Amino acid sequence: MSSSCLEDLSIQDNPWYRAMHEMLSMAGIEINGSRPFDIQVTNPNFFKRVLQEGSLGLGESYMDGWWECERLDTFFQYVIAAGLENKLPRHLKDTLRIAIARLSNLQSKKRAWIVGKEHYDLGNDLFTLMLDPHMQYSCGYWKDATTLEEAQTAKLHIICEKLHLRPGMRLLDIGCGWGGLSAYAAKHYGVSVVGVTISAEQQKWAQEHCAGLDVNILLQDYRDLHQQFDRIVSVGMFEHVGPKNYQTYFNVVKRNLKADGIFLLHTIGSNRTDMRVDPWINKYIFPNGCLPSVAQIAQASEGRFVMEDWHNIGADYDRTLMAWHERFKQAWPQLAPRYSERFERMFSYYLNACAGAFRARDIQLWQIVFSPNGVEDGLRVPR
Repeated sequence: MSSSCLEDLSIQDNPWYRAMHEMLSMAGIEINGSRPFDIQVTNPNFFKRVLQEGSLGLGESYMDGWWECERLDTFFQYVIAAGLENKLPRHLKDTLRIAIARLSNLQSKKRAWIVGKEHYDLGNDLFTLMLDPHMQYSCGYWKDATTLEEAQTAKLHIICEKLHLRPGMRLLDIGCGWGGLSAYAAKHYGVSVVGVTISAEQQKWAQEHCAGLDVNILLQDYRDLHQQFDRIVSVGMFEHVGPKNYQTYFNVVKRNLKADGIFLLHTIGSNRTDMRVDPWINKYIFPNGCLPSVAQIAQASEGRFVMEDWHNIGADYDRTLMAWHERFKQAWPQLAPRYSERFERMFSYYLNACAGAFRARDIQLWQIVFSPNGVEDGLRVPR
């Protein structure tokens, strides 16, 4: 097929093309334009597929090689800033999924393990090459950082400082990932750490790299926790809890946290309360995920905790994602023997799309500090 489906001028008379051209023009994007954020369409069926299938059609057609874009991150920044995702049709399957999410618990104990198996168990080889030495798969703190490792180390440091960790304390790390925060807290603050994850691959890696430290990594659901801790932290896990379980989540934290304890929640957040989840992200990246809103977090924590501090570092996630993408590209020759070309396109699309969303400030990253009863004389929180 020709490198440009538009070399056949008859395609420009196609109503699907005209509709797509009009939509993209609202975001300042041209079809087969010369700028890095313009799209290059190689399959004339692309226009109909996207307009009929929405976000899922856009992502899957990219995975299938139907279109290219030199700077996907900028493309998504402009598309999201222009609100084009709200102009795409909502597929019947998406409507049904929203209805199901309202009626059923997609993040029940049984279903909660799905995201661990389908995403976090993809392979430690992939994540080891893409992430920093602390294996942090969450937003870095770029205030004074110039590299990914510096940003992630700064993130770990500020979390520990916000928690006011002291030697001898017990720390619970809910959704501990590969154990980077658990190891950092145990090594630099002298605390005893229990970490929980629903990923077998993460547990295996974390146990090996926390060897010799006072860290215990458990493979279990957070709802099965019944211990007492001085401090509790949860980084990048609340996105998988689901609205049906928000109150349960905060109840679990409250029953495991001492009366004079501190809890820090680090989560991606939505600008609006909405049960919708991007269908492409839900299918290929994070099954059954859902971003909480300010209102949902406030409602679920009300009557259980005092909110001591709310810190938004969402703009830093753009830089974090772009750093991951650069490392992913550099590592691809090593990864290619195990992963397909379609996987490479899928993962690049995911990282760039998310970077564009954070750059457009459509989604946020919050660090929220809670206490059960309010810290006497107030809590001094670093920035």
